[in-house]
Amino acid sequence: MTRTLLWVGVAMLVAAPARASAQEVFHSVQVANLPTAETMLSGTWLFEISHRFDTPVSQGSQALWGVDGPAAIRLGLSYSVTDALTVGVLRTNFQDNLELNAALGLFEGSLGGLPVEVAVKGGVAWNTEVFEVPTNGGEDNEAQAYGQLILNTMVGGKLALAVVPTYLRNPRILDFDTENGWSLGLAGQLYMTDSLSLFGEWLIAEERTDIGRDAGTFGFEAETRGHFFKLLVTNQSRINPTQFLAGAPVAFEPDELRLGFNITRVLPF
Repeated sequence: MTRTLLWVGVAMLVAAPARASAQEVFHSVQVANLPTAETMLSGTWLFEISHRFDTPVSQGSQALWGVDGPAAIRLGLSYSVTDALTVGVLRTNFQDNLELNAALGLFEGSLGGLPVEVAVKGGVAWNTEVFEVPTNGGEDNEAQAYGQLILNTMVGGKLALAVVPTYLRNPRILDFDTENGWSLGLAGQLYMTDSLSLFGEWLIAEERTDIGRDAGTFGFEAETRGHFFKLLVTNQSRINPTQFLAGAPVAFEPDELRLGFNITRVLPF
């Protein structure tokens, strides 16, 4: 908990620049776990710190509703090479997953009177510290990759919607054979004011051993000058894309919900 508060304090101390770009649909480049098609102005840096607590809220006050338990922590840094192309790096302490990624905006316009944005995103990841016992005689398969098509629109000027079909290479790293996986992400965000909104996500995943359950995430976002604060509940405690996109290890049930948060920060250099 002390480490969490320290990182939050560091993020808030950076001087606040203006919003990265004039967005039409989603205000942020991510909902909770799923990406959006939003882009940033060329030369913009974005820092992220996110947590997913592993202890369920149902543990109650003795575990401070999950906050006392261990957490998957993600640090991320991305840079907008052009107004359409962003590259980034992510690292989480869960299995020491390190990712390099890139996102490219393809289209911003209007279809049928609705604003529409289309983008693609992809990444490669390596898991360098796997604590679970492999099921394949001691071998594991640490490299993963994914690709996403991101479709966004806005309904009624308040409700942003996203559909994110995803291809995932090697969803289960403990298997010796590398397989292909698919998932479908659905998201919505209701903007109640210029700075407050509610969001929800649902990832439809393929069933597989130990993981593969659908992942639901719901929460609210507070937007300030240069910051996005997202507080959420979810059944998915794994946080980097190649981990999240493989599906959740537990079902979306009241006793399995966990707390989490995302903080993103536009850096002034």
